[in-house]
Amino acid sequence: MRTYKLTIAYDGSRYQGWQRQSNTDKTIQGLLEQVASEAAGYPVEVQGSGRTDGGVHAKGQTTSVILRGKVQESEFLQNMNRLLPLDIRVIKMELVKNGFHARLSAVGKCYEYWIDMREKPDVFMRKYTYHYPKELNIKAMQRAADDLIGRYDFAAFTDKKEEKSTIRTIYAIIVEVQGDKLRIEYRGSGFMYHMVRILTGTLLEVGDGRRTPESVKAALAGRDRADAGFLAPARGLTLKEVYY
Repeated sequence: MRTYKLTIAYDGSRYQGWQRQSNTDKTIQGLLEQVASEAAGYPVEVQGSGRTDGGVHAKGQTTSVILRGKVQESEFLQNMNRLLPLDIRVIKMELVKNGFHARLSAVGKCYEYWIDMREKPDVFMRKYTYHYPKELNIKAMQRAADDLIGRYDFAAFTDKKEEKSTIRTIYAIIVEVQGDKLRIEYRGSGFMYHMVRILTGTLLEVGDGRRTPESVKAALAGRDRADAGFLAPARGLTLKEVYY
């Protein structure tokens, strides 16, 4: 038995999230397991680095699979891509040490969120950006973002109340304008359910003047979801990279 790490890219628009579900075949994990099992000739379980919500995309999701005996990586990868729909691709396949687990071995993740700031939305980017045609104070957004960097209790920035621990470390948040788009990049030890989308909604409220940069620090300290911003739509979010 050998363990392999697969790097996956997908357009999440048509899917009901990462995690397999018994009542639908429209999940990324479910499709990958179906295709990997067909390529291998026996049942294969695909473990992801974490769940993504329905509509969220990935450029660098990672998975771990255990296969019997030695496998020709390039051939197995090609067979999977031949069987997968065109909006899911296996980018890379590599042999790793036994015991590697895509989620448990991860030490950090990088997400990016794209906002379309044009008055009229970009038709061709509508699945990958959130149209938010308001004048934004980018400096105020970055100032608020800087207060989120570090190891804190982010209970105010998750919609899941049964988390064992709501303490996370954010290493960097970059707020930058690229033409008529705004890109926000988040790098951290890990992110809870809806955390990146709530952080984004909160920063957008700072940008449009609905809240002050200081209110973000207060929400962090108060640990109350009601004090944080709105949940930004899934379509603007992409899992960019997983760190090991």
